[in-house]
Amino acid sequence: MRINKEQRVGVFVDVQNLYYSAKNLYKAKVNFAQVLREAVAGRKLVRAIAYVIKADIKEEKSFFGALEKIGYEVKSKDLQTFAGGAKKGDWDIGISMDMIELANKLDTTILVSGDGDFVPLVQHLRRAMGCKIEVMAIGPSSSGKLREEADEFIDIDKDKRKYLIKY
Repeated sequence: MRINKEQRVGVFVDVQNLYYSAKNLYKAKVNFAQVLREAVAGRKLVRAIAYVIKADIKEEKSFFGALEKIGYEVKSKDLQTFAGGAKKGDWDIGISMDMIELANKLDTTILVSGDGDFVPLVQHLRRAMGCKIEVMAIGPSSSGKLREEADEFIDIDKDKRKYLIKY
């Protein structure tokens, strides 16, 4: 990948997607500082947003604080619990809206998620808005279609030591 240091980039991190992929596949945690460093790659960072779900877990406040210290703007939403006990928490629409709203201020948008629900977003940003799209995710748990649609795919799985922290 050729890096243009003048490129303006935005990094949009689906924290739950990365967190659960790393936990389930490798029993590891994500090094979100390294993810941000690699995503930006010396270019001009306009915004870095980490989208999290609050689940009233004791450690989450310190985790959210750590994300802010690294340089992320943290956006949080409560975990929804439905009648019958089903739980849901995702930021797909929020991430999509932020990426679309910020696209005209960016040369490259970097989506850190392997969620295939983002395929139409990536297609829209590239085709209608002219953005270069980079996707960064853990390969085995990422959508093949999302990887195909991205201009660049950075597979965290290819360098686990760099991006993951063992428990």
